[in-house]
Amino acid sequence: MCCSPASLCPPGPTTTPPLRRPPRARCVEGRGAASEYHSAATTRSLCSTPFPHRSPVLRPRRRIPASPSSARVAAALVHTASVAAFNKGSNFIRLFSFKCQRVHLQENKKACSTKFQEDWDKRFNLPRITDIYDLKPRPTTFSLKKNRSPAGDENGTPMDKWNGYVNSDDRALLKVIKYSSPNSAGAECIDPDCSWVEQWVHRAGPRKEIYYEPEEVKAAIVTCGGLCPGLNDVIRQIVFTLETYGVKNIVGIPFGYRGFFEKGLKEMPLSRHLVENINLAGGSFLGVSRGGAKTSEIVDSIQARRIDMLFVLGGNGTHAGANAIHEECRKRKLKVSVVAVPKTIDNDILLMDKTFGFDTAVEEAQRAINSAYIEARSAYHGIGLVKLMGRSSGFIAMHASLSSGQVDVCLIPEVPFTLDGEYGVLRHLEHLLKTKGFCVVCVAEAAGQELLQKSGATDASGNVILSDIGVHMQQKIKMHFKDIGVPADVKYIDPTYMVRACRANASDAILCTVLGQNAVHGAFAGFSGITSCICNTHYVYLPITEVITAPKRVNPNSRMWHRCLTSTGQPDFH
Repeated sequence: MCCSPASLCPPGPTTTPPLRRPPRARCVEGRGAASEYHSAATTRSLCSTPFPHRSPVLRPRRRIPASPSSARVAAALVHTASVAAFNKGSNFIRLFSFKCQRVHLQENKKACSTKFQEDWDKRFNLPRITDIYDLKPRPTTFSLKKNRSPAGDENGTPMDKWNGYVNSDDRALLKVIKYSSPNSAGAECIDPDCSWVEQWVHRAGPRKEIYYEPEEVKAAIVTCGGLCPGLNDVIRQIVFTLETYGVKNIVGIPFGYRGFFEKGLKEMPLSRHLVENINLAGGSFLGVSRGGAKTSEIVDSIQARRIDMLFVLGGNGTHAGANAIHEECRKRKLKVSVVAVPKTIDNDILLMDKTFGFDTAVEEAQRAINSAYIEARSAYHGIGLVKLMGRSSGFIAMHASLSSGQVDVCLIPEVPFTLDGEYGVLRHLEHLLKTKGFCVVCVAEAAGQELLQKSGATDASGNVILSDIGVHMQQKIKMHFKDIGVPADVKYIDPTYMVRACRANASDAILCTVLGQNAVHGAFAGFSGITSCICNTHYVYLPITEVITAPKRVNPNSRMWHRCLTSTGQPDFH
């Protein structure tokens, strides 16, 4: 079947108005099949089988007189039409092939996206105690209206149902930006075309059905790692929420995982009355420590104490320990829910908007930067140098620099730099002293470690003990300006322990409140091996296994880092 010019075929009997095919849409069936133009029978056969989706009307062409010269002209016209038709047919084949390739790529792209979606759903499916126990749920005992609702009808059904529960099928989107190109600032793509895939995670909150009898539950809380603003706020809210469910037996494990095996450390009974005002002070009401015994020894202690729920507050290392405890409990088929709450001022846990303690740490770090600014500006050729915490990431340094607006140079571990040379930090400090008369430098503790001699030592948690970049830079700055004969007054401030030992600010206090409450809701819903966190401004549950694969780090191509560079005005230092 082939289509012909609209002027070639006479209108046939049709029930619908004929549609004219555009002249450019003609093609010829076969190579050099121009003789079809000269046969009425051929013309009728061509028009008798139109495309299934349209009814073209083709009309006969005006005949050319049969003189010799006219015949030669006609032959030439027929040959030209034949060649043009063949070329157009070849173009059509090439276009069809290209479209087929695009369709093939689109199908592969769709298959890739589908595979990614299936893998994502599998990875982020939350582990439950019902995976190893055949348990039937019971109606929840958590209701904020239970004491204010009518008694109910004769069957005991509440007349006023409360709708404050979260459905088990509720999900929240982890990412909301659709990047059009991998070159977009901060782009996170699954393929070169940045295909959009909906990354859904479980919404946090109370469920209508629970898997524990509150009166039979023994719940334990443990705080591990270093100090962090907000620890007491989380402890307080966990106790409050457990009592709301009806739990009577709540204990605190003193001094981190050490409290499970260290002789002389006894568990501490907790109640609403005891923890009522602990949020007014910094630190941890239960105490903290790093490191611990073997996982099997901790689970032995959990089993001996008959603990049903364990709430673990800590950072990356603590989360890894909590996951190991969860796996050991599943291996032993223990009905224990292990739920973590992310605590770190470094904000270096994957997938989360932020961890509790981070906002307070940034606020306190800003105070140190303001002090360095005053010192530097008040001195002749003053240089304020502030070292902030950040074992593997520069989030505190970046956000504190942005919030203060007084930092001229911000150095983080994710962006390499050099101190010496034409493009080094020291040469830029010379420029700042010449143009401004003073400057302020903010450096994360893990920045520039490649410039220092490594000690190779580790702490009790197995973390590498970092060399002191702050002291190193202080000495290098003094030596450099002494060598070039320019006076410089360096003021070095290290507010590390001041930043983490203070009470949580308003923002962190709210975050701690919600994370603590949701941790209890997750445990009663039968989840285990999860962490309670905030993603994309929504409160969700994530599997611990997905957040401990690597520390979260600042993306040098992100908009936030670009904003920091815009604020400081610093050049590249390499």
